[in-house]
Amino acid sequence: MRRHSPSKFILIASSALVVALLLGLMSGAVNVHPSKLLGLFSFSNTDLDSRILHTIRLPRVLLAALAGACLGSCGAVMQGLFRNPLADPSLIGVSSGASVGASCVIFFGGAGLVGSGIGLPVIAIGAFIGGLLATSVVYRLSTSMTGTSVSTMLLAGIAITALAGAATSLFSFFADNEMLRRISLWQMGNLDGADWPRVTTLAVVVVPLIFLLPREGQALNAILLGESEARHLGIAVERLKRRLILLTALGVGVAVSVSGVVAFVGLIIPHLVRLLIGPDHRYLIPGSAILGAVLLLLADTAARTLMSPAELPTGVITALLGAPFFVALLLQQRQKLVV
Repeated sequence: MRRHSPSKFILIASSALVVALLLGLMSGAVNVHPSKLLGLFSFSNTDLDSRILHTIRLPRVLLAALAGACLGSCGAVMQGLFRNPLADPSLIGVSSGASVGASCVIFFGGAGLVGSGIGLPVIAIGAFIGGLLATSVVYRLSTSMTGTSVSTMLLAGIAITALAGAATSLFSFFADNEMLRRISLWQMGNLDGADWPRVTTLAVVVVPLIFLLPREGQALNAILLGESEARHLGIAVERLKRRLILLTALGVGVAVSVSGVVAFVGLIIPHLVRLLIGPDHRYLIPGSAILGAVLLLLADTAARTLMSPAELPTGVITALLGAPFFVALLLQQRQKLVV
């Protein structure tokens, strides 16, 4: 695959993001004419299309874009930190731990708490704590005096993910119908509950992350040389690991709290961007954020339109797209090794 200059890629990906946003605003059970988008930010319009745009479509596309950007950039960070293209947030336990935290809040707080004005922040905090605890356990299990073992990290992530899945299943077993429905939607990944409070909660976390994570690009580039080499270059490796793990757990935890577990975005997107522009994290992280937003926007638009007026879970669409694409990438890499 031919590589492109990072600036050219960022420009093309940003243009694709604008197209995906417009497509998401216009598509759904009720198609909105493009002319209605001209008055999108004019709240004086009271016709049906304007109400659909302001109360349903705009919060949903913004939520999808923010969640996709968060998952894409956090995936790039985790892959760089552990020097492994398989080290996305879900494989090291962040997503599953965040799902357990959210499920715990739903189960013990009940549907009344979830639907109240404070329900969303409480779920976000629960998801963040769950993701942070899962990541901390994986990190401690895989770290010794000699550094972090990638193979141990992946094995520990598999174990923690299995344990978290068992805990979520236990909550589902004892939950009533309303709780069970909410937990099930969390596990499948669904954006149908998008509203302005959810967008605000996610934006408060994701927007700073989008600016903070690329600043660690130079340090992550040094990590690619090896931890000892990075230390010789003046990088405080352990402090960098703790900082990035905390930021990743925060971002993914809150993203899971509002969108559920969306598979493959944090795994596929950084891998694809790396093939297109190279491994420089100064451009890889923002590129992954933009392309992650594009992917989740297109997946959510497909989920709303393929079986309209019914909706498919967004996580199912990303899995259907991501799994074959990832297999194709693996086959391509194997052919290169054979040659």
